[in-house]
Amino acid sequence: MSVSQDTFRAALLDSARPVPEGLSDGHGRPAGARFSVYRNNVAVSLTEALEVSFPAIRKLIGDENFRGLMGIFLRQHPPTAPMISQYGAALPGFLEGFEPLAHLGYLPDVARLEQALRESYHAADAVAIDPAELQNLPPDALMGATLTLAPTLRLIRSRWPVHEIWAYNMEDGAPKPSGNAQNVLVTRPEFDPIATPLAPGGGTFIAALADGQTFGTAFEVATQATKGGGEFDLTPTLSALIAGRAIIQIRPGDSP
Repeated sequence: MSVSQDTFRAALLDSARPVPEGLSDGHGRPAGARFSVYRNNVAVSLTEALEVSFPAIRKLIGDENFRGLMGIFLRQHPPTAPMISQYGAALPGFLEGFEPLAHLGYLPDVARLEQALRESYHAADAVAIDPAELQNLPPDALMGATLTLAPTLRLIRSRWPVHEIWAYNMEDGAPKPSGNAQNVLVTRPEFDPIATPLAPGGGTFIAALADGQTFGTAFEVATQATKGGGEFDLTPTLSALIAGRAIIQIRPGDSP
């Protein structure tokens, strides 16, 4: 009697399910206890991988709650890739729909930030431009230019102080979070990704560049986005992109 992959996987990730009929231990005997041990080892390995990938989430809800939550998560979202280091991409969306933690509305965005750091770490290498290329462009050419951003770049846009919440739980001496929304730029200038909170309008500017808009158009939409809350200051956002080695190509153009 053969066992379907769906049945085997469902039983493997849910200890409440019975051992599938037809499984043997290689000597013709029912798998029984051997399968239970294997099932436990798989669940433990996946949970440990998630603990490594989402340490801030673990700290925010506590070890015991985290392990229980991951038990529910892994049954609903089993691995789809052979590399265990990539497991957990669905966690932010899962948290968004998990009613018992709805009162912690910031959790999904903290998970998105942790996932962005992980994705950036594993993203392809790319050679950044020499900053002089940007500095030496005439104003008209710069305003009409389009920029290609590094594959390591990630942008998190949140209505929560997501970087402050993450830093408070992960960095010694970090201040308590405020109540202000934050956009966060993730870059990988060297071997490890870094998360940089952006000034007002910075997230809008980078999102427009990533969407293929010209430098001038991106500046305009960022300026519009900050009206009523101050002026858009380009300098810190552009400095973060350059320091993060996040610009890999400039295609000059004429100003619109």
